[in-house]
Amino acid sequence: MPENFLKINSDNKLEIYSLLIPQIENLLTKENKLVSNLSNLTALIYHSLPNLNWVGFYIADSNKLFLGPFQGKVACTYIDFGKGVCGTSAIKKETIIVPDVYKFEGHIFCDSDSKSEIVVPIIINNIVWGVLDIDSFVFNNFDELDKKFLEQIIEKLSHLIKENELFSNSSKVASSTI
Repeated sequence: MPENFLKINSDNKLEIYSLLIPQIENLLTKENKLVSNLSNLTALIYHSLPNLNWVGFYIADSNKLFLGPFQGKVACTYIDFGKGVCGTSAIKKETIIVPDVYKFEGHIFCDSDSKSEIVVPIIINNIVWGVLDIDSFVFNNFDELDKKFLEQIIEKLSHLIKENELFSNSSKVASSTI
């Protein structure tokens, strides 16, 4: 139940993640619809990590990433694979940390307040299911510690998606998010 979740009041990332991970393990359940899990996960991350201005998911369909649940300002509704940080992460199938978005060639500016970004791909059976995109209004907000723990979170989410067979095709994904 959401009312059982702790408000994390710390500036220490290691402490934040050590409190955040167990909460996420309790938050992600197969009993909830996928859209509910993704929505609550974005809210928990958005309100727990420091200096964020956007947290959300983009879900893959063909060679595009389509906007999913998020917290923050209005966002781009789709991103082509290979474009921007999200599309690059999807095509490379790896986490990308961008300390300064102005120095990332091809960065897509959905929010001009964003200064740094981290994108973690969601890969299931070697297929890109989507990405977790997190933006900050501060330069150099993300580091290897964020990468490590966000990849752990995405691994838990990937297992839930795979376990419930929500990855096999876009129509299943679309119908599972309603």
